[in-house]
This record gives sequence, structure tokens and C-alpha cells, in this order.
Amino acid sequence: MIDEQDVARRLVAIQERIDAAGGRAVRVVAVTKGFGVDAVSAAMACGLHDIGESYAQEALAKLAPTSPDAPPPAERPTVHFIGGLQRNKVRKLAPVVDVWQSVDRLELAEEIARRAPGAQVMLQVDLSGEVTKGGCPPDAVEPLLAGAVDRGLVVVGLMGIAPRGEPELARPGFRLLRSLVDRFSLRECSMGMTADLEVAVEEGTTMVRVGTALFGPRPPRE
Repeated sequence: MIDEQDVARRLVAIQERIDAAGGRAVRVVAVTKGFGVDAVSAAMACGLHDIGESYAQEALAKLAPTSPDAPPPAERPTVHFIGGLQRNKVRKLAPVVDVWQSVDRLELAEEIARRAPGAQVMLQVDLSGEVTKGGCPPDAVEPLLAGAVDRGLVVVGLMGIAPRGEPELARPGFRLLRSLVDRFSLRECSMGMTADLEVAVEEGTTMVRVGTALFGPRPPRE
């Protein structure tokens, strides 16, 4: 069971880390993947209304309007889908997701546009070269952006995941992502997680995606 007071204390520590790195306007997306619906409730009780999920079935179980555990409509968080996404999951997720952060190919953008016209999306850029993390190559951002806009999607920003290793290894990729956000005059730059959020803040992130620093160790998936 997630303890709201523990989350509140951890949030203070996270905010102190962000402030120390110079990012007072950075939003915290509470990554509740792997945790129960109590993590969503605890995050919202602490004033975090941006919730990140990575697994379609888990997100639906916790947040779908038909789920008995879902928050009432008036208390519903802003749900960010931040994991790798298959096209065949988009239809079911459309009533749940507010911001699609992991759009990395035109076929996925087309499916989102069909199932959730006018949706807010972020294009995921490959910062690591690790296939499992997804993302389009940096030189593919411009045509993907144009294609998404042509299909009526609202591209609010870019997202990227750092390579494995020491936080400082993330800096070149984060710097590249920020430069692309600026080049295309986008609003959001989603980069940085629990381990490397200071580097992300220093390089100009507007939101960090934090899970274990808020909720503790993530339970193993069943």
C-alpha cells in the first residue's frame, strides 16, 4: 500500500533536486506503472495531476472509465502514455490517454488521429540507440512532425529516454532533444527520470518522469 505521507516527503526531495539544478518551472509526471491505483490516488493527493503509464492493460485497469478503481471524472488526472505503443492498443486507450508521449512513427500517429482526433502528442526521439527504448532518429523528427500535424494532431513537444549508465552520459542526448524542441518552436521537452533528472533540468527539460523516487521500488511484474 502506498503511503501518501511518504509520497509527499519524497516529492519535497524531488522538488529540492529540481530547484537545486535550476528548474523551478519543471513539471513532475508521476510514473505509476507497476504500482496499483493507490499510487495514482497518492500522487493526486500530493498535488501531482500528471500521471504516466507505460502498459496498456495496466493503464486500462486503473484508469478506464469503466474500471471500478478509476477516479471519478471530476478528479481524473491528466494521463500521459509514455511506453512503447502498438497500433492495436490505441483504440482501447483513446478514452484514457490525454497526452501520447511515445509517438515515433507515422503509422502510429495515423492511428491516434483516427481514434482520438485532435489529440495532444509528443514525438519520441531516439537518444540512446537502444532498440528497446524506441524513438525516431533525430533526422526523422521534421517529417514525422509534419505528418502528425497534417493528420490533425497537436504536437506539443518531444520526448526522449537517456542511454543506460551514469547520469552524465545523458547530457549529449538531452542537449540534442532541447535543440530540436527549440528548432521546431515546441512547448514541451520531456526528458529526465529519477536517476538523471538534474542533468535534464540543466539541459532545459520542462517535465521529468519520476516513479521510484516517488513511490519506492517498483514491484516485479506478474
